[in-house]
Amino acid sequence: MTSSSSSSESNRSDAQPDREPSIHSEGRSTSHAQRAFSLTLVATPIGNLGDFSPRAVQALAEADLVLCEDTRTTARLLTENSLSVRTEALHEHNERQRVPALIERLQNGTRIALVSDAGMPLLSDPGYRLVCAAIEAGISLTVIPGPNAALSALVLSGLPPHPFMFVGFPPPRSSARKDTFAKLHAAERAGLSATLIWHEAPHRLAETLADMAEIFGPARAAAVARELTKRFEEVRRGPVAELATFYAENAPRGEITLLLGPAPEEENSQDTLDTTLNTLLETHSIKDAATLAATACGLPRRTVYARALELSAARKQ
Repeated sequence: MTSSSSSSESNRSDAQPDREPSIHSEGRSTSHAQRAFSLTLVATPIGNLGDFSPRAVQALAEADLVLCEDTRTTARLLTENSLSVRTEALHEHNERQRVPALIERLQNGTRIALVSDAGMPLLSDPGYRLVCAAIEAGISLTVIPGPNAALSALVLSGLPPHPFMFVGFPPPRSSARKDTFAKLHAAERAGLSATLIWHEAPHRLAETLADMAEIFGPARAAAVARELTKRFEEVRRGPVAELATFYAENAPRGEITLLLGPAPEEENSQDTLDTTLNTLLETHSIKDAATLAATACGLPRRTVYARALELSAARKQ
């Protein structure tokens, strides 16, 4: 074993990692450092400006144009790193309209960098339409990886790190939120087992946690990560109902990532079926609620439909 290890070390000593080729979608090997990309997706700090990488600084310095959610936010980042580059806004309200002209500029040789206000572009942020259009047009693109709130929260949460599902932001209204949670819970009954991750606004956190406790059960393990990488970083862990109570009494501030642990293995019962059906009947027709509940609980649809009719009739009395 020792001689084999020494041989491996000897072989590695001749390698030059900074000059190793990388394989790109075009199917040829090329040096990433020497290749010029038309569109570069650049991760930005989620709080601590020290997390902005040297490669990210270089990418912005070499760009002809930086697309950003809020030009004022990006201006502060550029100033902090002594960068002077043209910026334009690209956000959810103008991205669809702007994409054709941006693709034309990329095809004409303009080097564009895309950033969000914080973290990785596209993840709950603008840019997806532009990236899809660039790929369709055969435009070369790359990413400068960096900070990400969802993954940072995941590794701090104490919940199983994989598999996980990043769901974005929950709907702002409670009824739509419960509907979304019910569908996820139905998927869990059908076999989904993953740590679920959302971002949430601080003023909605307590209500969202309460809705989670109602749909997923009060004892489900959860975590709330707040102000990650910043001075007042905090991760609070516990049963989802306890977290709901805590944040109802202690209004949170700052950027928040919310995590829910995987569903525990349990046998389906009449109580489970009734709970699932009653939740679904709040926002679905009897037929649709029965279909979802049958899949979730692994029971015959005809049996579940009959029970849905009974529960629906009881709700009207």
